[in-house]
Amino acid sequence: MSLVQVDNIFQSYGAHNVLERVSLDVCEGEFISLVGASGCGKSTFLRLLLDQERPTRGEIYVDGAPLRGEPSRSRGIVFQRYSVFPHMTVRDNIVAAEGLGANVFGILTPRARRAARARADAALDRIGLGAVADAWPAALSGGMQQRLAIAQAMAARPRILLLDEPFGALDPGTRLRMHDFLAELRRETGMTVFMVSHDLSEAFKLGDRVVVFDKPRWDPHAPDAFGATITYDFDARRGGIPFQTLEETRNALHSA
Repeated sequence: MSLVQVDNIFQSYGAHNVLERVSLDVCEGEFISLVGASGCGKSTFLRLLLDQERPTRGEIYVDGAPLRGEPSRSRGIVFQRYSVFPHMTVRDNIVAAEGLGANVFGILTPRARRAARARADAALDRIGLGAVADAWPAALSGGMQQRLAIAQAMAARPRILLLDEPFGALDPGTRLRMHDFLAELRRETGMTVFMVSHDLSEAFKLGDRVVVFDKPRWDPHAPDAFGATITYDFDARRGGIPFQTLEETRNALHSA
């Protein structure tokens, strides 16, 4: 059974049609790379998955239940620009994101705070940031800040991680190290990942599937008349051939 099922969604803002006829089934643990031209709705699609927005038409289901416009801790998101709290230390960024042990007012008791700080220190040691736990995010390099942002998103133990161009602002060497870091996290947690990328080699390297968004219909006199949809779904694990579900594979074999 699919963990995430996107059922014929449309998204419009007034007369501006961004997405149309988008359907996708994703199993738990899959890594989906989302590619396509700028402005074709990839980030909008992530916001819909986050449940930050509701689609104009259609439904998105997680574990068989429709989303209802209430972002959940089961879905964490990381943006291209480091989504950390600049007024908190590195350690406190992790503590705040975890949110475990807080009372009804959202305040940690002294005992819960000590336990949360210990868990944060263990997490920072694991990702190589233990030595800068008391530093401010502004004092970190770009790669360290992005590592912190991903660790912050993971602190809430999400089942689904949403990445919006997370490595686009990094230098090539740091970017490769972040690829290894993300692959390691994924192996350890089994989380489901959706990642927007403009780098095709990165998309195929990290993803199990590479999903392409594009506008098959285009009116030069009314550029907002039609939205983007999924035009290709490649299986990166099998040399980039078109992705097929198990049911589609069985049907193809039966009809051959």
